[in-house]
Amino acid sequence: MYTPLKTIDTTKKDPIILGIETSCDETAAAVVQGRKILSDEIASSASIQALYGGVVPEIASRVHTDEVATVVERAIKNAGITYADIDGVAVTYGAGLLGALLVGVSFAKAFAYALNKPLIAVNHIRGHLAAAYLDSPTLKPPFVTLLCSGGHTAILYAKSEAEFEILGSTLDDAAGEAFDKVARVLGLKYPGGPNIEKCALEGTANISFPKMFKGGGGYNFSYSGLKTAVINYCHTKEQKGEEYSKSDVASSFQQSAVDVLVQKTLDAGEEKGVDTITVGGGVAANTYLRESLQKQCKQRGFKLVLPEKRYCTDNAAMIASEGVIQFKLGNFADMSLNAKASIPLTKTLESTGTGMPKIKKGVE
Repeated sequence: MYTPLKTIDTTKKDPIILGIETSCDETAAAVVQGRKILSDEIASSASIQALYGGVVPEIASRVHTDEVATVVERAIKNAGITYADIDGVAVTYGAGLLGALLVGVSFAKAFAYALNKPLIAVNHIRGHLAAAYLDSPTLKPPFVTLLCSGGHTAILYAKSEAEFEILGSTLDDAAGEAFDKVARVLGLKYPGGPNIEKCALEGTANISFPKMFKGGGGYNFSYSGLKTAVINYCHTKEQKGEEYSKSDVASSFQQSAVDVLVQKTLDAGEEKGVDTITVGGGVAANTYLRESLQKQCKQRGFKLVLPEKRYCTDNAAMIASEGVIQFKLGNFADMSLNAKASIPLTKTLESTGTGMPKIKKGVE
């Protein structure tokens, strides 16, 4: 029988958090203890989605429904823990595909209810930011972080683990969105980002594409102009019956898209006077971006925290990592939690107080 939670000790040094992620086409579960990954499991439907040239929400939701229980069970088993060892259940509640999110949220609510464990609602984008703590357990704010994903591109100043200041963001398309759209123009298969990178390896960045259109200076980005320039270049060549190298286009686009990310991020780091730069989001798996950051951070004297590629793309370890932060803050959700397709970049779900457990302080 379910017994309502009465007290939660949020002062535990390294709480064990189960993370669940179903925001897009990957069903993921992971167990994190403090800043240590105990297990990390993913079941992806990317190969199925590729047949349709992109993610089909209905298919993603069905795969999540089929896989979520198995993936969670595998994560707990491979972590070498029991259900009783879990201190909290963290789940992505937004942003993402609504149907896909609902699968994870519904499962997490039922799981937390059955085990009498606190439920933690995680903003997917904040999960990407929290991946840095798994790569560098000694990492402490303040630092400047580059967020570059399919839905967001921004530079943020981390004042604490929980508080971020947005220094700049995209005014239109996100970097990852631009990669996907250019990939389609070049006839490359889904997912666009990795295939642009692969194609670019065979080409040369010898085409002059703009690095910035509207938005002027500061730390904002604009990718619609770059995307349009690539489309116009390809269409003009085709209309004139002229041949062109898709690899050169991919390489030139990649350089234009990435160089501005690196430059603005490091400029922001210097302005804020920090010694550390962190990176998160799917585009951070791009090899050209990673190598550029490593080279220029070294030249300009920054420490770079760059998570492994698998922790840049969607995964549950980053959700559990953000779950640890929210657990310590006492930000818990109740059974009214619902999925949201869109939420503000740095928003967290604040406790409503309705049916919420009391927080026990001062106990180690």
